[in-house]
Amino acid sequence: MDAMNPAIRPAESSDVPAAHGLLRAASLPTDDLPADLPHFVVLYDQTRLVGLAGMEYHGPVGLLRSVAVSPEYRSQRLGEKLVGAVLDAAREAGVREAYLITTTAEAYFRRYGFATVARTDVPEAIGKTSQFNGLCPSTATVMKMTL
Repeated sequence: MDAMNPAIRPAESSDVPAAHGLLRAASLPTDDLPADLPHFVVLYDQTRLVGLAGMEYHGPVGLLRSVAVSPEYRSQRLGEKLVGAVLDAAREAGVREAYLITTTAEAYFRRYGFATVARTDVPEAIGKTSQFNGLCPSTATVMKMTL
């Protein structure tokens, strides 16, 4: 795979089994992963899924989720490309604020312009997501970025 020009593409329902595997390996939740992965992008090295990122759309707000890159492909800026593709698509769809919940990657997401916010300051639509209501621990950091 050419790390300088990875072939990121929209996810398809056939990507779901590999997405579950990649997310489980990264200790990320899969219980609420949508069946057809709308608003997700994937990155393959030939036939192996090596990167994934997605966004749940809730009107003018979105929840960035399921950002994962296989360990041996890290440090090639692939996560940055995946997140960038998801955020660009969200902007085009009219999403104005993106939120995320993380237990380990706060510093990583600050590089994109995400800032920590109080759990009580999230919009109702984000507060009702499965990620917010139990899949991620209540001690997880909530972050926001204006698009």
